[in-house]
Amino acid sequence: MLPPVLIVEDDTKLARIVKAYLEGADYRTVHAATARDALQKTEAELPLAVILDLGLPDASGEELCQGLKERGDFPVIMLTAKSSEEERIAGFALGADDYMVKPASPRELVCRLKAVLKRYERGISVDTISSFNNGALVLNSIRHQITRDGHAVSVTPTEFKLLLTLASSPGRTFTRDELVSRALGYQFDGYDRSIDAHIKNLRQKIEINPRTPEYLKTVYGIGYLFSGERDAM
Repeated sequence: MLPPVLIVEDDTKLARIVKAYLEGADYRTVHAATARDALQKTEAELPLAVILDLGLPDASGEELCQGLKERGDFPVIMLTAKSSEEERIAGFALGADDYMVKPASPRELVCRLKAVLKRYERGISVDTISSFNNGALVLNSIRHQITRDGHAVSVTPTEFKLLLTLASSPGRTFTRDELVSRALGYQFDGYDRSIDAHIKNLRQKIEINPRTPEYLKTVYGIGYLFSGERDAM
């Protein structure tokens, strides 16, 4: 039996609607109305995915998202009334794998969940272990692990897939749209800007100096490229 989808939503009516649609699509669900309840439920059983409302009564959804990401390797879809582009990008910066603005279509939510789970499970097909710059950066595509100068680097599933996509073709420039399609697995208006937030996060984690990146280079007006040199295996 698959783990449940955790619905974190203090609006009980909306939670019931989301629950009904997800169970109609054959997903098992668990509901939490508060951040505290959500954390307790993840202690009891790690979820398949989380549908997270940012407007919770006892804590900010942003803080909860970070707490959830520290507990396990599962995707998070943020569901929120915050609709500005800056707020959406901030959500991705916190580790969200997708972001929907209320009022959200339950049918679209189910489709988004299927898409995020598909790309999460599929991953990107490259060598099991890829090493760059004389072992300074190592990617393990089976274990979803990254090491930088011998130290483990904690990244979200989305960040890992994005880096793996770029590293699969060192020196090749990927447009934002390509990265959305290849690494994130969906194509919705405005979501190419989420790539910028993920790249910024990755630079903070894998670059010695994020302001002068060694690996993740910006190609202005186009997108990004990975400039590491692959080691002979």
